[in-house]
Amino acid sequence: MINLLTFILVAYGMTQIIVYGSIFNRIRPAKQSLAGLGELFHCPMCMGFWVGVFLWAVSPNTLLFMFENSPTTGFLLGCLSSGTSYVLNMLFGDKGVNINENH
Repeated sequence: MINLLTFILVAYGMTQIIVYGSIFNRIRPAKQSLAGLGELFHCPMCMGFWVGVFLWAVSPNTLLFMFENSPTTGFLLGCLSSGTSYVLNMLFGDKGVNINENH
């Protein structure tokens, strides 16, 4: 359980930095760029998937979390990272917990 929680928090943090971090402003493609790369770099759900796959690929090189080295596991961890990065992004913003009251 700790293994998955660590993975989720690392994936969320890495996704947030890539999608919103000012350090990447100069190299992040514009949202309307060719081949959809801009959309990828501006979408926490999309980038979250690839962050999850990346973390699965590097998991043999870290003691933070370890996963089976199969493509199926990589795909499923990409999906887990995508979903949790999106949900956490919707729950928490720069000003704390996001509360939308639509009447």
